[in-house]
Amino acid sequence: MNILVACEESQVVTKAFRKIGHEAYSCDIVDCSGGHPEWHIKDDVLNHLDDGWDMMIAHPVCKRLTNAGVRWMKVPPPGKTLVQMWRELFDGAEFYRKLRDADIPKKAIENPIMHCHARELIKPGYRQIVQPWWFGDKAFKATGFELIGLPDLAPTNKLIPPEKGTDEHKEWSFIHRMPPGPDRERLRSRTFPGIADAMAAQWG
Repeated sequence: MNILVACEESQVVTKAFRKIGHEAYSCDIVDCSGGHPEWHIKDDVLNHLDDGWDMMIAHPVCKRLTNAGVRWMKVPPPGKTLVQMWRELFDGAEFYRKLRDADIPKKAIENPIMHCHARELIKPGYRQIVQPWWFGDKAFKATGFELIGLPDLAPTNKLIPPEKGTDEHKEWSFIHRMPPGPDRERLRSRTFPGIADAMAAQWG
């Protein structure tokens, strides 16, 4: 299959599909960090939605859509205005809708638990939520996918999460405990290898 992995610079998902023989390409406005620029389209993904893909797995930026950031829609963070925050919300919702409406038969669009304003603008469809520890990775990170033409991902190696308050639980919570820094958003957005391998095995 020809597979577009939208808004991915890490190439984790792209490489998982490549391993089993599919023509997968990552696409992002920045250079890839996955080591295979020959499999990377450095451009706005909206310019490539009509390139004859069989499947798209998309990871649009969600920071203005997520319920965790709804407070910024009333009181903006330092350096931002309320007008800017709402403009970014409208732009993010429009980008999401364009990905979802693309003429590609099989689509999985990563998305957060949305706040009420984002839900009203996007009207998301059926959504599956998975955790990395369902697929063998020792981490907590609830990840939602709006699925179109694709089945739910079935767990492949479900681990037993450690008890809250233990050192091991803190280790599994490294995504949420990650300190501020220039690479925080990029590192937090990486797809875990177990989820990527499950996508390739079950959807490919």
